Amino acid sequence: MSLYFSLKYRKMSYFFSLAVYLSCFASLCSAQKLKLPLKSVNLGNWLVVEGWMKPSLFDGIPNKDLLDGTKVQLKSTKLHKYLGAEDGGDSVVVINRTSASDWETFRLWRIDENSFNFRVTKKKFMGLSRKETNRIVAVQDQPGDKETFQIVRKEGKPNRIRIQASNGLFLQAKSDTELTADYEGSGWDDSNPSVFDMIIVGSLKGEYQMTNGYGPDKAPKVMQDHWNSYITEDDFKFMSSRGLNAVRIPVGWWIAYDPKPPKPFVGGSLKALDNAFIWSQKYELNVIIELHAVQGSQNGLDHSGTRDGHLEFGDSHIPDTLKVIDFLAARYAKNPALGAIELMNEPWAPLVTLDTLKKYYKAGYDAVRKHTSSAYVMLANRLGPADSKELLSFAQGLKKVVIDVHYYSMYIDMFKDFSAQQHIDFIYNQRGSDLAAVNISNGPLTYVGEWVAEWGINGAYKQDYQRFAKAQLDVYGRATFGWAYWSYKCENDHWSLKWMIENDYIKIK
Repeated sequence: MSLYFSLKYRKMSYFFSLAVYLSCFASLCSAQKLKLPLKSVNLGNWLVVEGWMKPSLFDGIPNKDLLDGTKVQLKSTKLHKYLGAEDGGDSVVVINRTSASDWETFRLWRIDENSFNFRVTKKKFMGLSRKETNRIVAVQDQPGDKETFQIVRKEGKPNRIRIQASNGLFLQAKSDTELTADYEGSGWDDSNPSVFDMIIVGSLKGEYQMTNGYGPDKAPKVMQDHWNSYITEDDFKFMSSRGLNAVRIPVGWWIAYDPKPPKPFVGGSLKALDNAFIWSQKYELNVIIELHAVQGSQNGLDHSGTRDGHLEFGDSHIPDTLKVIDFLAARYAKNPALGAIELMNEPWAPLVTLDTLKKYYKAGYDAVRKHTSSAYVMLANRLGPADSKELLSFAQGLKKVVIDVHYYSMYIDMFKDFSAQQHIDFIYNQRGSDLAAVNISNGPLTYVGEWVAEWGINGAYKQDYQRFAKAQLDVYGRATFGWAYWSYKCENDHWSLKWMIENDYIKIK
């Protein structure tokens, strides 16, 4: 009997050791498969919608010009003055401004195609006073029935409107200082105190706007059709065959709650991400999962999942954001295609403070390391007035960490008058210097996570674009972790790496 148990024990020990060996070997193979520097592309507008990249996604939404976050200014046709929240909020709404600025601008929260809340500068909501009958004020932190209004648009002239309050009556401009909800009449004459001209001065077209715009009945099918068709297995095959070895995949925080994320988001993006990993393994591509949209919004841009453009991410949002990172790391840590997890995209300085960012990044790093020691953890630099080197000393204390920088030759006034040659020289000289500043010895690796061969030049020749693209490939190829073009697909040709490759604008070696 003792010999039997001895042999059995030795056999079990052998298989246990073999299992550990194979596990370590698989992990090693995963690490070896990551061929640095990466040549990668962003799969933008797939799992996080960016409407500018495919505007037709919004075509089926009724009143599609009045989505969440649309900024409107309202001018009384009778008084020829603008509505405004006195002191930006926490007070009455008046009609005494001859010109409009921040206090006279309202951000819409869409309830349905005709019903809306109006948010003012201090993040208060316009509504019926709870103290003065029918008086319109802007004092509530959260909207309710009294803060919900119907926008009635004039047929044939949709930006001439009347606004119906929850009491069934219309807003009227009684005087410069008195806006009330007690008008029972009708008509669209200029002299009608309930008629306003609505000027749209800004809009958002992100996933929140799209899903809330279509509503819970239509949004699930629209989104599923988009996920199934926008990026397919054939695209992964194409990328692999054209010299790319990785994909950076933007995801939104709601993916962690799939299949039933908080409204208005809809389930299904997690299955699409699972497919991306299957296809990446098949075509030998590495995956960077990148948290593009965080709760509270880290930059107020439509691709951050924001409802109305306010940047609200802070310390109070860190715990929920860590849950998302933990979910993603736990799900994909053992997948051999996983190359890195990026903790956040483009936090905006100074509203996202460096202290808050470091606190989150350290906790996010620890969350990833609970599940994997082989995947890299990526830290995005802040946009706005921030030092590009501000994370270097912080990151030096962490293992397998990458600093992500984004370089675009637009959005800044100095680029407006650049010639093609000036743009190219800027890449070789200034961008080369910028990258060298973060490429320090014994420091974190570096990654140019977004760049594009596009500029503000009208009438540039194909050869100009080719030289501009080559300059960026030359310089960003010095990033120690690699680079990622924005994006793989886009209706604007030069923003589509697929189009640029197929039409011989870019060659990836």
